[in-house]
Amino acid sequence: MKILIKNMVCDRCISAVQNIFENVGVNIESINLGEVETATELSEQNLSEIEIMLEKIGFEIIKDPSQQLIESIKNLVILKIARLDTDENFLLSNFLSNALHKEYSTLSKVFSQNENITLEQYHILQRIEKVKELLFNNDFTLTEIAVHMGYKSVQHLSSQFKNSTGYTPTVFKKLKVLDRKSLDRL
Repeated sequence: MKILIKNMVCDRCISAVQNIFENVGVNIESINLGEVETATELSEQNLSEIEIMLEKIGFEIIKDPSQQLIESIKNLVILKIARLDTDENFLLSNFLSNALHKEYSTLSKVFSQNENITLEQYHILQRIEKVKELLFNNDFTLTEIAVHMGYKSVQHLSSQFKNSTGYTPTVFKKLKVLDRKSLDRL
C-alpha cells in the first residue's frame, strides 16, 4: 500500500515518519520523501493512528490526487536541488515531465491553481534557499555555488538572489543573515 505524506522534505522527516510506522507496528517496504510503501494493506485503526501521529509532528496523509501530484513535484524539485548537480542547461519542464510521465503544461497548471505560485517561481525559491544555506555554511565560493546550482553565471545567481531576498549574496554572507525559510513553507 502506497501512502503519500505532505511536508516530508529531508532525511530527518523520513526518519520521523519511519518511527511512527514502526511504533504502530506497520512494516515498511520502502520510504522516500513524500511516500511510504507498506508491505501490506493497513487496517482503518492503523491508518487512523498513523494519521493522528503524523499530524502531531506536522505531516499529513494526502488523499486528493491533485495534492498528491503537487507533493510529488515538490519532492522532485527539493531532491534535485539538494544533490547540487544541476547542469546550466537544466530544464525544469523536461525534468518533471520525464519523472512524472505527464505533460509539463498539465503539471504547471495543477501546481499554479493549487499553490498560488507558479512552478518556476517555486523552483527559484527552492534554489535561493539552498544558496542561502551554502552561503551561510561557507561551503563553497559564489562561483562554485553558481555552477552546482545550474546558474549560467554568478551575475544571474546574484540577480535572482537579490530579487528574492533584497540582498546580494556577498552582503548576505557578510551579514550572516539567518533568514532561511522552512522548505515545507515555500
